[in-house]
Order: sequence, then structure tokens, then C-alpha cells
Amino acid sequence: MADTFGRVGIIGKYGDPNVGASLQVLADYLASSQIETLLDEATAEVWSGHGLTVASREDIGRQCDAVIVVGGDGTLLNAARSLAPFDIALIGINQGRLGFLTDISPGEMEQKLDEIFAGQYSEDERFLLHCTVLRDGEHINESVALNDVVVHKWDVARMLETETYVNGHFLNHLHSDGLIVSTPTGSTAYALSGGGPILQPCLNAVVLVPICPHTMSNRPIVVDGGNLIEIVVRGSGHAHAQVTCDGQINFGLMAGDRVRVRKAEHKVRLIHPVDHDHFHILRNKLNWG
Repeated sequence: MADTFGRVGIIGKYGDPNVGASLQVLADYLASSQIETLLDEATAEVWSGHGLTVASREDIGRQCDAVIVVGGDGTLLNAARSLAPFDIALIGINQGRLGFLTDISPGEMEQKLDEIFAGQYSEDERFLLHCTVLRDGEHINESVALNDVVVHKWDVARMLETETYVNGHFLNHLHSDGLIVSTPTGSTAYALSGGGPILQPCLNAVVLVPICPHTMSNRPIVVDGGNLIEIVVRGSGHAHAQVTCDGQINFGLMAGDRVRVRKAEHKVRLIHPVDHDHFHILRNKLNWG
């Protein structure tokens, strides 16, 4: 057993009591492997009788050598945002179909974990986006995203009016349903549905994808990952707009608000089985044959 994985955290799908069976199998496996385990406190609320030590997300980040996430890609997105500052490795066990991020199925969990704990695995780093909202020059909200930051219309049928700047240079004036700013990780999520390109996860790039633009010549554009992206909400009064991070964190916007997006300070470490193949996952998920 690799010494680098002496203590492991467990995070289950939020609010899902059905995840308990998989968590119990995992807990029994870790106990038999003599690996100390900390259970995420939110997961403990829906899984009774586990007998494990319960810890906050912060304590897990500070005390564990790795975290095993049991759920789907959404569960891992949530874990990644909160644990990135601790430089802790994440291992994804998928509860449903094979995920882009949670790439180990429950049926092969013990075999793949045996290999990982024996040091047979691959690891890659994914960068996050840091999003800041400014209103009248004042910072009023900030968050991070592993997949994407989306400025979009909310609760109205009419289009949203925005201006986009890249490193202070004016890019375009857009009438649309919104704009997706996506990492390479998120290029297979909402950005793909909007007609954006699929980016290899290792690329240092960001893709800007307009959502249903009024002018069809507005196309997705890929820019360097080190750029500062600024989206200005235009119009008058309440713009009926939101900024959403990873489809999980929402904040209301008003006309004149500026949404600044750039690479976050911390990265996410993902551990995969040694036979992990991103292109194989693409073929399976997108039915390429």
C-alpha cells in the first residue's frame, strides 16, 4: 500500500440517500486496506450508521492525502471547487453512466483502487476559472468554476446585451441568450451544447461560446488561458441576467455590472486509472462509434 494514501476523505453525491450502498462498500474496502477514512459532513447527513469519523470539507482538505468522490461529474465539480486550495488529489467513482471526470465504475472500484494505492495511476492537473462581479467599481461577488462561467438571461424572453473584452481589448457587442466562458474541462459540457469546440484537457486555453446569438456570424472563439475576460452587461435598469458557475452557483446581475473571469490561483489534481484514455471516454459519451 502506497504511503502517500494513508488517510483518505470520502464525499458522496449531495442529498442522495441511495449512494449509501456504494459508500458502504468503499468504506469496508478502505478499512480492510488499513486506510484511515474521514467522511464529509454533508454526506454523513444522508448516510446513517456509517461509523466513520465525520469532518468538514476544510478539515478533509487539510488532513487527507486524497479524496474519493462517489457520485457524478456534478459531485466532483463541487468537491473540486472547495478542495482546490489544499492541493489534494481527487478520485472519481461514478454512480451512473461513465463520466468525463468520475471515470471509475462501481463494479471495478476495488480493482482500480488497488492499482491506484499501489502507485499505478495517471494524474493530470486542470485549471479553474476565478469569477468576480463588479458593480459601480465595487467587488460584490466572487466564485470559482472548473467547467465554466456563464453570463445568461434570466426569467425573460428577450435577448441579453453584453460587451466582451479580452485583456482590455474590445472583442464584440453581443445580442444573445448569454455567453459561456469555458475551461478545456468544461468544453464537453454546456459549451459543447452551444456549438463550441472540444479542447484537450491539458491545453492552456479558454473558449468563449455565445448562446443563441442574434447575429449568426458570432462564433465560438478560443483564446489563451492567461487572458483576462471581461463581460459587461448593457441595457437599462434591471438586466434580468445571472452569472452561473459550473451550473451550481448563481448570482443576479444588473445593467452596468462587469463580470471578470481569469484563471484561478489553484489547480485541481485528478487521479485516473493507469489505463485512462480521454478519447475513449469521448467516443463512449458522444456515441462516435
